[in-house]
Amino acid sequence: MAAPMKKMKVYLDTSIINFLYADDSPHYKRATEVFFENIVSMNKIDTYISSVVIDEINKTENTDRRNALLETFEKYPNIETLFTEDETTEEIASLAEIYLKNNIIPQNKAADAFHIAYSTVFQMDILLSWNFKHLANINKEQMVIILNRTLGYNYPFRMANPLEVYFEE
Repeated sequence: MAAPMKKMKVYLDTSIINFLYADDSPHYKRATEVFFENIVSMNKIDTYISSVVIDEINKTENTDRRNALLETFEKYPNIETLFTEDETTEEIASLAEIYLKNNIIPQNKAADAFHIAYSTVFQMDILLSWNFKHLANINKEQMVIILNRTLGYNYPFRMANPLEVYFEE
């Protein structure tokens, strides 16, 4: 009997949570809902966020919207928040700074650099995002992988969007 396959570890950036409520983008909203209904809620993957996601949500000015975004984590309690110890916190911050210094991520998008750093340090299989410019982008993915390898991070991961992560049963 074959050993059970280990579940994929997927890091959700803030855009994924936002698109659950993106009435101005019905196609991506529906794709995100389907991803949550068929994959996250069914626990087909191990799903993670970081404090960066919570911080970005807490900056949402519209109180109703902010509360709806935060309620996502009550509705899907299997989404785990990655917690860091001092050493890991420093490693993530240092790695994010390297992505910024190497112009992989623009200086004014530090949160995106942190999403990549969390995904790298915690060995995620996928960083999931609707941010095609900085995250769900094959060119950025290749730059990150090359830089990560030079820094000794050899765990391969993808930077993808929910349309790329559907499961066939």
